Amino acid sequence: MQRRNLILAALTCLFSLVATPATAQIIDTPASHAVIMDYTTGEILFSKNGDEPMIPASMTKMMTAYLVFDMINRGEISLTDRLTVSEDAWRRGGFPSGTSTMGLVPKDTPTVEELLHGVIIMSGNDACIVLGEGLAGSEEAFAKRMTDLAHEKGLKSVNFLNATGLEAVGHVISAADLARLAKMTIEDYPQYYEWYDDPSYSWREYTQPNRNPLLEVAGADGLKTGHLEAAGYGLTASAVRDGVRRIIVINGLPTKAARASEGERMMRLAFQSYELKTIAPESVALPEQKVWLGQQGLVPVSLAEPMLIAGHKAAFEKAKTEIVLEKPLEAPIKKGDRVGKLVVTLEGRPPVEAPVIAEADVKKLGFFGRAVEGLSAMISGNDG
Repeated sequence: MQRRNLILAALTCLFSLVATPATAQIIDTPASHAVIMDYTTGEILFSKNGDEPMIPASMTKMMTAYLVFDMINRGEISLTDRLTVSEDAWRRGGFPSGTSTMGLVPKDTPTVEELLHGVIIMSGNDACIVLGEGLAGSEEAFAKRMTDLAHEKGLKSVNFLNATGLEAVGHVISAADLARLAKMTIEDYPQYYEWYDDPSYSWREYTQPNRNPLLEVAGADGLKTGHLEAAGYGLTASAVRDGVRRIIVINGLPTKAARASEGERMMRLAFQSYELKTIAPESVALPEQKVWLGQQGLVPVSLAEPMLIAGHKAAFEKAKTEIVLEKPLEAPIKKGDRVGKLVVTLEGRPPVEAPVIAEADVKKLGFFGRAVEGLSAMISGNDG
């Protein structure tokens, strides 16, 4: 392929262009896995091992709740349906388990709505197991349905073996897919997403505060924490500021305090340091491209569609931009033919590409013209 470096005058108002290649992330985080997502576009602005499957711990419960929302939406169940707490749900997820619990006891009959509050706000493992047993016959069958729905929605890294997020070999999801799951929840079920912002919930005399440490941070309104010895401390969170929503996911932190401080820092960076820029075709003047054996030697070209470029603000100052031709251009060429692509690379981000098209017809030279151009090429090749 033929590559040509270029300086685009129309882009200088957006960022300066230099020919240095991308090397490393602009920022880093002590989290083992992390992503920052722009909610509106779904664009991943920052990723550290973001596509690598990881142990999500209780962040799994976002999918537990999402499946229940989906079942309600399909008319399979209702919020007022009552489910019975089994001895197994109590032992594995209630007070005897020593894990996060809603405080259910055997033979309790909470409604689906009450159980959802127990999952979302109290992170109750007992509530998850009761939902799994009551709605799918077993927690394993419910987890299988969670995985199937996740795959149907495009979350390909998901392999859920339970509804709680308690440790199970092979129970995984990527940080990027957790961010996508958060986006799905907010988009698809805003009426239920409001529950993620509730400060606490009580089942009978037992009250549990919301574990999300970012709910006091400006604009934050969800979603879910997670912790297991094997996974460390994790958080999926979302916030809105000045009409812009961002989602962060972090995991693998050593302490609850580290999760809170790093969550706040990453959310601050999500708004202060990252942005999206749109380059419209009409705003960019691309250089004309050489045409072989054409009645004109050059053809004007343009972007075929807008480019959306996401990245750290500092990275825009060190962007690399080039036109990549699919092959040497040879007449005849018709207006609208795709001739190559514009590639913009920012530090710490994968390249962004958009097709480049011809803006004019170029007819092929006649026999005599082709002969003259061939002779000229031979003479030029013999120079020096």
